[in-house]
This record gives sequence, C-alpha cells and structure tokens, in this order.
Amino acid sequence: MISDITLGQFFPGFSLLHKLDPRTKLITGILFIVAIFLAKTPLAFLALFLFTVAMILVSRISFSVILRGIRPVIYILIFTSILNILMTKGTSVPLVDFWIIEIYREGIVRAVFMTMRVILLIVGSSLLLTYTTSPISLTDGLESLLSPLSKIGIPVHVFSMMMTIALRFIPTLVEETDKIMNAQKSRGADFTSGSIVRRAKALIPLLVPLFVSAFKRAEELAVAMECRCYRVDKKRTKLVKLTFHARDLLSFLVFALFLAGIVLISRMPASMLGGGFIARLLCYRI
Repeated sequence: MISDITLGQFFPGFSLLHKLDPRTKLITGILFIVAIFLAKTPLAFLALFLFTVAMILVSRISFSVILRGIRPVIYILIFTSILNILMTKGTSVPLVDFWIIEIYREGIVRAVFMTMRVILLIVGSSLLLTYTTSPISLTDGLESLLSPLSKIGIPVHVFSMMMTIALRFIPTLVEETDKIMNAQKSRGADFTSGSIVRRAKALIPLLVPLFVSAFKRAEELAVAMECRCYRVDKKRTKLVKLTFHARDLLSFLVFALFLAGIVLISRMPASMLGGGFIARLLCYRI
C-alpha cells in the first residue's frame, strides 16, 4: 500500500500536458476543480469522467499509475460513503429501516456522487500538476502567479519554495517508509495480519526512524542550499523563462468552455433530453 502512493511524483514525458506552461496548468487545474464542485447531475459527472479519460490519454500516463494513485484512498472513500449513506435524510420512504439505521435513496445517490467527486479531484489535479510538471517548473509557475502579492510584503518565493519542497519530499518519505517496513519485516514484524487497530499499532515503531530520517534529509538539503550560496532575500535569475504559447491559450479556451458546459449541463431540464426515464435519471440533481 505504501508503494502505491504516487502523490508528488513526476513522470517525464513529451505529451501536450507536459509541454504546457506550469502557470497554465495551475489555472486550468483550478478551473477543473471548480467544474467538479459545480457538477450536480449524473450527466455532468459523465462529462467530467470522459474529459478526465481524455486528459489521461493525452498525457500518455499509464492507467495503472492512475489506479495506483487512487488505491491508497480507498478506505477513506468507503468511510465517506458510509457516512453519507447513514447521515443523509430523504423525503421518500427509507429503503432500509432497522433499529436506528435509516437508509434513503438520497443518501446512496449522495455517496456515489461524493465518491466520484473525490476520485475525479485526485486524478485531475494530479494529471495537471504533479504527474506532468517537474517540481522546479511548479515552483516557478506558482511564484509567477503569486508575484503581485510581493508588492504588499508577502514572501512569495519562500512560500512557493516551501510548497514545492513539501510536495517533493512526499515520494522520498514514502520510499523511506517502504525501506523501514521491509527492514522491520526482515526482523519478524507483521504489518498485514490482525485487526485494523493492531495493524495501526504495528506502524508506531516506524515513526521514530522515519522522523529521524526526515530531519536528516532536511538538514542535508539546508546544507546543500547554503553551499550553493542560496539566499532568500536576493532576486533569483532563471535558466528557463516562462512564456505562454498558442497551446496554452488553446488550453485556457478549452477549459473555460468545459466549465461553462458543466454549468449548463447541471441546469439542463430533463425535457431537453426527451423527458423519459433515462433523461430524468441523467438530469437528477443531488
């Protein structure tokens, strides 16, 4: 499970998504997230799903990598779905009415939509940011977008560097955790059998060596930056200057039209699709 975490990893490539300016991917990523939260009908979620699949195909990233990125949050998705099913009250007759447990159709629908929303959020943001953008490019793009805040004294460069280092250290810490777990297993430790509580307690001995390793790596990074005369208060020069191209403008246009389409689809009445059962189902609002 630890090795399945792909958050923060960069997969080099030459696809259209890889070639986009990092500022373009940051802005379009925000538009995509807004579109996910504005989707209110199954038809809108179907459009989001097809658009996400198209982005995966364009990025040329394997579907197995995408599935590995979703696998670590399966338990969170199950827990969230159960909460939505049990806590959502409907206006119709409950499908299940046992003791204090009441399950309504609205609860099941909300759980399905919430699960799809989280999955699309993880996959879409990963494709537009970490999977197809190197940490250095992400830092430069974030710093460029937030540069107007430096006029009021906000240390934009420091903030961008902190965000990128934190994101970059996630795969490193995951790899270090996997090594520590393998070392503990070779000494007889068991992390897979028993109840969830027992397996959680078995992970406690991993925390001390993991924190020691994290602090050691942080110190090594600080020393390396000092040896290279890195100064926060000095303006940095860049080897590669960010420039917008025609593909970036086209991406802005596509995502803006897609966002507008999601809003229209979410407000579309069933009569526009014929008014039948399938039309009412596709236009059912959560």
